[in-house]
Amino acid sequence: MKQILKRLAVLAFPLVLMLSACATPPPAAAPQATSPTTAATESTAAPATTGKLKVIATFSFLGDFVKNIAGDNVELTTLVGPEGDTHAYEPVPSDSKALAEAGAIFEGGLEFESWLNNLYTASGSKAVRVVVSEGVTPRVVEENGQKETDPHIWHNVDNAILMVKNIEAGLIKADAANAATYTANAEAYVKKLEALDTEVETEIAKLPKEKRKLVTSHDALGYYADRYGFEIIGSVIASVSTEAGEPSAADFAKIVDAIKSTGTKAIFLESMANPALVERVAKEAGVEVGPELFTDALGKPGSEGATYIDAVRYNTKALVSALSA
Repeated sequence: MKQILKRLAVLAFPLVLMLSACATPPPAAAPQATSPTTAATESTAAPATTGKLKVIATFSFLGDFVKNIAGDNVELTTLVGPEGDTHAYEPVPSDSKALAEAGAIFEGGLEFESWLNNLYTASGSKAVRVVVSEGVTPRVVEENGQKETDPHIWHNVDNAILMVKNIEAGLIKADAANAATYTANAEAYVKKLEALDTEVETEIAKLPKEKRKLVTSHDALGYYADRYGFEIIGSVIASVSTEAGEPSAADFAKIVDAIKSTGTKAIFLESMANPALVERVAKEAGVEVGPELFTDALGKPGSEGATYIDAVRYNTKALVSALSA
């Protein structure tokens, strides 16, 4: 029923916009610039007067990638901002308007944005859709007898580099006039990501292999574990999606037993998760709740996870510190 209501709400957006337009006559339109201007912005709805390419990023990590590559040449709207839960996001009418005006939409794919197809159709958007996970080998996990594709590809920095290259190609396709800028920015950012990857490996080398055991709120760090040599013991919500709901009594007992039997030192809470359930599992298993990690969303501006590079660096140091005890 919840999903049906979501779809009805999304399909109603065009009617809401039409009624709003009828109620208030629009002001005379200002002349539009024919070439990009300076000063990129990120907002809940792209302004209509600058003449720059209007771009949508579906969630905060992706928005940060786009900003680093696009530089001053686009007006960026990030639909699910810092600390937002993309799995459970419910679009609002302004999202439909933003999509209708956009020239390009960058999305993670792999079923991360389950609400996007309906929103795109309802908005009437003609924007180019760029699935930035294209070319990534997806991680497939089995949870409660069902196979799920893990969409959290950015936690492997190698995958982040591939995402950046897909964004570069998408921007060039939508705005060929600024191709040289997009290529130069992407190359510079990739160098930073390569340095980050080396930094992560160096930091994790401080942690003995037998201590590299992860339990998180939901199954979000599988790509990180595969790339950097951690073992996933389990997650409090046994799913790659936060929408799976609380664990059953059997699942609760299973994760507690796994923590105890493997000697796992801590459970890591995610920044957009409810801490109560994690604290309950930790208490039952006799372990500490580790620092909050940035997994599905960046932190607010000024926080330790305000950018992708900041978040990966913070997560790595937090894991090593908590698991070294």
